[in-house]
Amino acid sequence: MDSEEGVQLFATARPNKKQKVVDVATPTDKANKRAGPGPAREPIAAGAEGDKRASAKPSRQQQPTGANGASDAGGEGEGAGAGAAERSGGVASTSGHTDLSDVPTDFKGLGLSEWLCGVCKSLGMSQPTDVQRGCIPAILKGRDVIGLAQTGSGKTAAFALPILQALAKDPYGVFALVLTPTRELAVQISEQFRALGAGMRLKELVVIGGVDMQQQARELAKRPHVVVATPGRLAGLLDADAGLAAGMARCRFLVLDEADRVLDSTFEDDLRRILKALPAARQTLLFSATMTKSLIALQRQSLADAHVFQAYEGLRTADKLKEEYLFLPAKVKEVYLHHLLTVVLPARKVRSAIIFAGTCRGCHLLSLLLEELGLPAVALHSGKSQKGRLAALARFKSEQVPLLLATDVASRGLDIPSVDAVINFDLPMLARDYVHRVGRTARAGRSGWSVSLVTQYDVGLVGAIEELIGHTLEQHVLEEQEVLKGITKVYSAKRAAMLRVAEEEGLDTGKSKRVKKASKQFMKGAAAGGEAGAAAGAGGGKKRKD
Repeated sequence: MDSEEGVQLFATARPNKKQKVVDVATPTDKANKRAGPGPAREPIAAGAEGDKRASAKPSRQQQPTGANGASDAGGEGEGAGAGAAERSGGVASTSGHTDLSDVPTDFKGLGLSEWLCGVCKSLGMSQPTDVQRGCIPAILKGRDVIGLAQTGSGKTAAFALPILQALAKDPYGVFALVLTPTRELAVQISEQFRALGAGMRLKELVVIGGVDMQQQARELAKRPHVVVATPGRLAGLLDADAGLAAGMARCRFLVLDEADRVLDSTFEDDLRRILKALPAARQTLLFSATMTKSLIALQRQSLADAHVFQAYEGLRTADKLKEEYLFLPAKVKEVYLHHLLTVVLPARKVRSAIIFAGTCRGCHLLSLLLEELGLPAVALHSGKSQKGRLAALARFKSEQVPLLLATDVASRGLDIPSVDAVINFDLPMLARDYVHRVGRTARAGRSGWSVSLVTQYDVGLVGAIEELIGHTLEQHVLEEQEVLKGITKVYSAKRAAMLRVAEEEGLDTGKSKRVKKASKQFMKGAAAGGEAGAAAGAGGGKKRKD
């Protein structure tokens, strides 16, 4: 960002004291040091060089093959965009753990008032988590904070509780602004504020895309206590009405949840416009499950005096998560998925599962395929209306349907305790996103299972994932002949699903070359049966060749 505009993430530039985040010691960072220092950059734009380096077109071996079409944009700037590469190739891991030996182990000892302690008790929060113990006292003292902790560690309560305590002493609106990268996460954070603020007449507002903009503007004009927003929609509202921007002038707290995503260059322009409306005298709180170059650059350039809490040990998966892969021919990927859903999951007594696809179009096609096969499921991707997305998530959370088909819009932050399994129908292009995906299960000490469908084109992606998480995935072996017994049924359903997609896209299904070609391939494969699976290379019972 241009410094002359006076827009900075933290209120003032503080002197560079010795306090700092533990130095980075990963191969990526060493390579950066060898390449020499780059030009000075504004914190929000940090990582842009890494974006360019990592955005080169992947090789054929790195291309997921299960779904075609544009990648999920998450609606309102929620997708990877140029900043996605920074979340993978530009990763700057750190390790370390803040010493909490002298920190109280109860909410009252952390400085919270009696009524908030009572709320925590009523919600089943008997003791604070590490991130809450490490951050709440510093926030109550008025310090800026960077909190780094694993997903599912209670980061939302770590900033919501002290904000509510400060609000109770001096209630006005807009008191706090929380920015988050996805719509669903914004709704979830708002719900948690509502639960924690029960009894204090808290007024909170969710500002996200996919909802009537005029209605949101009217609600924002009423100056609610807490605004939870995605950057794109909030920036649009502030640009459209100077009065709304003036309403942010007394904002006491700015929170960036999933800060590594919000600091992507994807959101840079939106953040610039939002920060112009905020006062210089504010507390800024950054919370993230992962450490990236953007956060490190921000800490080094602007946050020497901020309180830094670390319970971050690099990207890793849960201890009680069983991680497996199925090596299979790309031609029969849907056949293996059908076998997993109808045979393997019931045998494992899996009650609910999330199936991740690589693109919006691929996710939609899978939802139609499962519908044709008679398997109940809901889909969550940015191609759906916001009302449809929230309805799908609500049905899955309430266990009305056992399967949620999703793109990476659902891989971050969403807390759904009942998820027993995660299936990667398409492997993510970024190894880091694998960790966030499988993190939807095995949460809060529970056990979980993840299985990834790996084709002959995905070997390179698996290697990157295994290198990142520090261990190999176990192979899940299935009898190929048993799996391929359902090939005719699945191919017929896929053909019907393809025709439905073509009709939705306005194609003449009788003349479309793409539809004819797909139909011909499906029928040819179905006729070949087991031979088609075996000939495609490396069946389900065989090991992949690295």
